[in-house]
Amino acid sequence: EVQLQASGGGLVQAGGSLRLSCAASGFTFDDYAIGWFRQAPGKEREGVSCISSDGSTYYADSVKGRFTISSDNAKNTVYLQMNSLKSEDTAVYFCAIGFGVDLPKLALGYEYDYWGQGTLVTVSS
Repeated sequence: EVQLQASGGGLVQAGGSLRLSCAASGFTFDDYAIGWFRQAPGKEREGVSCISSDGSTYYADSVKGRFTISSDNAKNTVYLQMNSLKSEDTAVYFCAIGFGVDLPKLALGYEYDYWGQGTLVTVSS
């Protein structure tokens, strides 16, 4: 059974940092596309960052230069390092796994087969 578990969220002051983790079980990360998404109250889901199956990366304009996506295939875990956090980063963050190389599609949430539970990030101003 494939499972994804996001963790690492919490309460942080503006300007602070958090590192989110997404641990996968039931399969290995090799050749998979991995995405981080977020949804704030009253807003639509937003693609934050993703790694395509061929290793290309995408970042939303709102997080470029502040967030970094990475993966540790040996640990079957993908990370989202979030620095210089802003109040507008407050949201539930969740990860997804699939297969694809089309970054625009991946950023919109297509091509994913599995979605994990979210972890709440709250940034206080």
